[in-house]
Amino acid sequence: MEGFKKFLMQGNVVELAVAVVIGTAFTAIVAAFTEAIINPLLAEAFNADDIAGAEVGIFKIGLLIAAIINFLIVAAVVYFVLVLPMAKLKERSDRRKGISADEPVETDVDILHDIRDLLRAQQAPGTAPRA
Repeated sequence: MEGFKKFLMQGNVVELAVAVVIGTAFTAIVAAFTEAIINPLLAEAFNADDIAGAEVGIFKIGLLIAAIINFLIVAAVVYFVLVLPMAKLKERSDRRKGISADEPVETDVDILHDIRDLLRAQQAPGTAPRA
C-alpha cells in the first residue's frame, strides 16, 4: 500500500489529474461556445435549422465542422495558454543559467571526442598513437 501511495503522490500523477480536470472543464466551455456562437452561424450559412441539419448532398457535414472547430479552439488555447508560456519560461530560465538557445548543446559524444583529442595532443612525439 505504501508503494501505491508514493505513486499517487508523485508530481506527474497529480499534474496529470489536474490537467484532466481542467481539460474537461475547458471542453465544456468550448462546447458551449460552439453551440451558442459557431453552430448558429454555420446553420445560417447552410440554411439549416441547426448545425446537425447542415448537409452537403448525403453527408451531414455540420457535425464534422463543429467537431473540427472544437478541436481547433482547444488546440489554440492549449498552445497559447500552456505551451508558448512554458517555452518562454524555460527560455528565460535557461538564459538566467547562462544557457543560450543559439549555441549547440554539447553531447557526451562531443565531450569524449574532446578528451580523445587532448590525449592525442599530450602524447610524446615518436610514440605510436593508439586507436
